[in-house]
Amino acid sequence: MLEKFVAEVFGTGTLILLGDGVVAGVLLTRSKAQNSGWIVITWAWALAVFCGVVVAGPVSGAHLNPAVTLAVAMNGGITWDQVPWYWAGEMLGAFLGAVLVYIHYLPHWAETENADLKLAVFSTGPAIRNYAANFISEVIGTFVLVFVIFAFANNGKAGLAALGALPVALLVLVIGLALGGTTGYAINPARDLGPRIAHFLLPIPGKRDSDWSYAWVPVVGPLVGGALAVIVYQAAFTNFMAKVIGSA
Repeated sequence: MLEKFVAEVFGTGTLILLGDGVVAGVLLTRSKAQNSGWIVITWAWALAVFCGVVVAGPVSGAHLNPAVTLAVAMNGGITWDQVPWYWAGEMLGAFLGAVLVYIHYLPHWAETENADLKLAVFSTGPAIRNYAANFISEVIGTFVLVFVIFAFANNGKAGLAALGALPVALLVLVIGLALGGTTGYAINPARDLGPRIAHFLLPIPGKRDSDWSYAWVPVVGPLVGGALAVIVYQAAFTNFMAKVIGSA
């Protein structure tokens, strides 16, 4: 199990280094990528997922996301005693990836006056703060992520590695483009919480509070969305196909 934990650390760390890295490049003052926009961010996040899956896939299945781990466990793809190891690896990897982003852009924090932009490098936030609507957005986005991953894998048990990295990357791209405008599409508790903790702990000049009042939304929403996706997928496809095969 240790090797799966390490794989999730490295895979999720790669995801966050590149994903939060592009946000830093777009938002921080005097970055050459400053103001390059949403399309750059969504594409780079998709490719960050691609890289994370390539890194962790052969060893752990490349969940990189506690909501995906929960969904795979609910569907019998891993045992429940493995879930804490996956979650710990994902959280640690996300935290370390965010620390590397901080180091990489070290001179730019002091140059950036807007404290909200500094927080946005690390964690998501709503375009319009409405906790109920924001929660629903995260549920829907993660539902799409997990439901389509299960459809890709056909039975939901093989993990992301069996899919190949490209389909999952394209799925994250379209979620970002189509559904990400409301909350910044965390769709991953580790992606938001690990870097938010890093923002809280790191000596970032001129930073604001870490917006803990919102932090539950990108954690609970994705977990609920992932769980619902398993339930609906099993009801709509897995159980139906079992009945068809049994009656044949």
